[in-house]
Order: sequence, then C-alpha cells, then structure tokens
Amino acid sequence: MSSLKQITELIPHRPPFLWVDEIISCEADCITTEKLIDADLELFKGHYPENPIMPGVLLCEIIFQSGAILMAKISQQGNREHETIPVLTRIENAKFRSPVFPGDTVQVKVTLKETISSVSFLKGTLKVRGKTAVQVTFSCALVAAPEN
Repeated sequence: MSSLKQITELIPHRPPFLWVDEIISCEADCITTEKLIDADLELFKGHYPENPIMPGVLLCEIIFQSGAILMAKISQQGNREHETIPVLTRIENAKFRSPVFPGDTVQVKVTLKETISSVSFLKGTLKVRGKTAVQVTFSCALVAAPEN
C-alpha cells in the first residue's frame, strides 16, 4: 500500500490532475492501483450532468499514470544516472466496455510487455465493480527530467 507522498515521489502529476490514489501491489513487470472517482468532481457538472459518467479519456489517464508509476519503479531499480520521467508516446486499441460513475472505485492493472531502448510497451485494464471497463495498449518513453 502507498501514500500520496510515495506516488508523487514517483511521477510528476499533482492534484487536481493526479488520478491514482493508491498502489495496491507492484511487481517486476506489473502494477495494480486504485482510484476513487469522487462524486464531487467539478467535471460531472458538465459531462452528462443529468446522468454523470466518468469521461473515457480520464479513465485512460488513470491507466497511463499507473503505467508511469510502474516505469518509475523500474527506473529506480536500474539506478539511472539522470532523473527521467515517463512520457506517453502512443495509444492503441482503446476499448470502452462499461461506464464508470461518480462514487465508483476503479482498480487498474498495467503490465509491461517489453522495453526497447527507452520506450516501454504496456497493456492496461481498468475494472469497476469487478467488470472490465477499459482496456488499452500504450507506450511511454523515459525522457530527461527538466532542470529546476
């Protein structure tokens, strides 16, 4: 289990655009995370206000941030000389199977398929109430972090 501090030490995202609440487990090539979809999010006032649903692009972002955390953990194990950050480079085969509503808690599993040079290819699945809601394959590159 992880804290917000641990997550923000791994990826550059911050509230209100941090979409991972907790790391449930992390292995060498796989991570499982969770996110509570807060019913009070401002976006629900405008995204289907009579029947609010979580936008698919933000569900994908939850998956992508989970993948970024996995890549950061892998990068730490490799003891890289320079600090890097994961940047999304490709999105493929996004499939939306079930809606996510305000108040739902989603579980995400991201698996690293392969890494070629500084680019990693991953597959993510987001579930809600035990059902697959989103599946997507994507890739991220590790790029040098900007100098502060």
